[in-house]
Amino acid sequence: MQNTSYNALVVTEIDAKTYTQEVQEKNIAELPDGDLLIRVHFSSLNYKDALSASGNRGVTRRYPHVPGIDAAGVVEESSSSGFKPGDRVIASGFDIGMNTSGGFGQYIRIPAAWALHCPKGFSLRESMIYGTAGFTAAQSVKRLTDFPLVPGQGKILVTGATGGVGSIATALLALLGYQVSAMSGKPEAQEFLTRLGAAEIIARQEATDTSGKLLLKEKWVGVVDTVGGEILATAIKSTCYGGAVTCCGNVASGDLPLSVYPFILRGVSLLGIDSAKCPIHIREKIWQKLAGDWRLENLDSLVTECNLPELPGFIERMLQGRQTGRVIVNLL
Repeated sequence: MQNTSYNALVVTEIDAKTYTQEVQEKNIAELPDGDLLIRVHFSSLNYKDALSASGNRGVTRRYPHVPGIDAAGVVEESSSSGFKPGDRVIASGFDIGMNTSGGFGQYIRIPAAWALHCPKGFSLRESMIYGTAGFTAAQSVKRLTDFPLVPGQGKILVTGATGGVGSIATALLALLGYQVSAMSGKPEAQEFLTRLGAAEIIARQEATDTSGKLLLKEKWVGVVDTVGGEILATAIKSTCYGGAVTCCGNVASGDLPLSVYPFILRGVSLLGIDSAKCPIHIREKIWQKLAGDWRLENLDSLVTECNLPELPGFIERMLQGRQTGRVIVNLL
């Protein structure tokens, strides 16, 4: 298959501030070495992809580059005993789409350690509606349930609730019986969040305190934060005694303007969530839960589907903070 051509969304650096996104024909021979050659059926758009596609050197060091940290497809060639041609696989995280050619191309070649078998009864399309965003949301929810926080204990805040991680976290927590307070900066998204199961919707202003107070009134037994910055700091200062806060994003800011008092006076726990280097055995357990007892029935209400030529428009929407829910990319 070395001379097989395929289509990919290629990001090219024009100058230090200008990057183009264009569907180009590439050749399998150009792909890096790896154990598995995968024909990608579906990918998904994550915030990290949008950063890579706009020239963020903290994500991608070298251009031209094919982003896409998610890929679901079928093994075409394998030198690994764990996979054979025809196997349906999910590949996400590690270096996929960062500095290794990613899922916005119809083929990827990766180490076998970066892939896992798609659970039985779980379609490749369905897996990408979750994608890294859904996987991250499920990690966050599992950390809270394992803490343990139990339904009926109190409200759980989800920040950035209309984004990929936030929307799936809202739906998962509601499915498990938790009372979800969904924070969003999009007033028009109230119906969307209510449909996902949010018990209440609060505006961004309500979730952001700039008074400088070291502690705030206790509101949340748990928090799934996707944005960072002042919003995360406010959430921590508003968490009840013995509560837990997960942190997985920095779309608002990478800073955390905070004192130690929520931790030493209220015993609040801050739980970091990472998807890129998460060990494969944990990945497998999370994906089995998403395909099993955590399976959402309203997945199609979360997603917009596009093809490669349409993808740059959705990347721009995400960078502008206008995207609601998940975007999956059909590469068939």
